[in-house]
Amino acid sequence: MKKDTGKQTPSAPVLALSVAALIVLWQISAWLTADATIMPAPLEVWRTMRSEAASGELGHHMWATFRRVVLAFSLAMVLGVAIGVILGLSARANRWFGAWIVVFQNIPALVVIVLCYLWIGLNETAAIIAVAVNKTAMVAVTLREGVQAVDPRVNDMAKVFGMGRARWLIHVLMPQLWPYLAASMRNGLAIIWKIVLVVEFLGRSNGVGFQIHLYFQLFETGYVLAYAFSFVAVMLFLEYAVLQSVERRTTRWRRLSAGQAA
Repeated sequence: MKKDTGKQTPSAPVLALSVAALIVLWQISAWLTADATIMPAPLEVWRTMRSEAASGELGHHMWATFRRVVLAFSLAMVLGVAIGVILGLSARANRWFGAWIVVFQNIPALVVIVLCYLWIGLNETAAIIAVAVNKTAMVAVTLREGVQAVDPRVNDMAKVFGMGRARWLIHVLMPQLWPYLAASMRNGLAIIWKIVLVVEFLGRSNGVGFQIHLYFQLFETGYVLAYAFSFVAVMLFLEYAVLQSVERRTTRWRRLSAGQAA
């Protein structure tokens, strides 16, 4: 009997039940706490979300955060992929600059954010660069490992058939790097939007992080949760409707190869 070892995406009913169980757990916590200022119930947070959406505040701040996430994510992916591929292909470059990646990986995100604000100013450019710098090193490490894990037999076959550098990059390297690229994209979104909130918390005048800072000062737990979960909902949609769909398509050749080998 053939065993399916591939990653399985939960079906819509399973996903819905899982989220519902989390909401039930939240409701139980609200009952046990019995204090809406500390743990408001899901229905109360939902009413707050609807009120903020009706006033236009939720959409305005969500869009500001989403735009920063997209710009920082795109910049980090482009730089990280380029650096990772170069370091993976060149042993000399990896020897000389591999330590730089380790340094940037271990600089706290808060330090990078503060330095960017000090050097560039409290503006949008500093915010996006700070977020991108925090993620670029992680993408570079993942792609470097992916390049180094490429099957050498496939490379040898490409050389035998006289495949040019451009065709080798498109037809040999990139298909094998897609799982690493997909992992970088998924982890990138999960981390980048959290860093964006910190950036907005410290030095922006709009966005979900700014609103969380505002309602933190007012001790409004319900509003903090309303804005936080609104953006979490967006991230869940991107994860299950976009990223996993892209990953299934780009790694289809691996599943077909595994099936033929079995």
